[in-house]
Amino acid sequence: MSDLPPCPQCQSIYTYEDGSLLVCPECAHEWTAGDAGPAEGDKTIKDANGNPLADGDTITVIKDLKVKGTSLVVKVGTKIKNIRLVDGDHDIDCKIPGIGAMKLKSEFVKKI
Repeated sequence: MSDLPPCPQCQSIYTYEDGSLLVCPECAHEWTAGDAGPAEGDKTIKDANGNPLADGDTITVIKDLKVKGTSLVVKVGTKIKNIRLVDGDHDIDCKIPGIGAMKLKSEFVKKI
């Protein structure tokens, strides 16, 4: 058997070399041998400008965001204090003044 590492995305053991790349036949992920990707738990969440976010930061919204299922809108410039970072598609958990608890995507906010 070969000494190739498993796929960093799906953990498949059936990886193979294609030139300088390693390829997974199950999920079609391609990566270089030195680039295993970020380790679990090392994922850095960044705002729209590329600044890293942390728990407790203060952010502002950079785009009008409609609240699904209601007629409410989170306006541009809304200041949100004491955010909490979570895993998932919407990676910021916060409480928006006048609206309540919500989850936001980091691509629609900037750090103050």
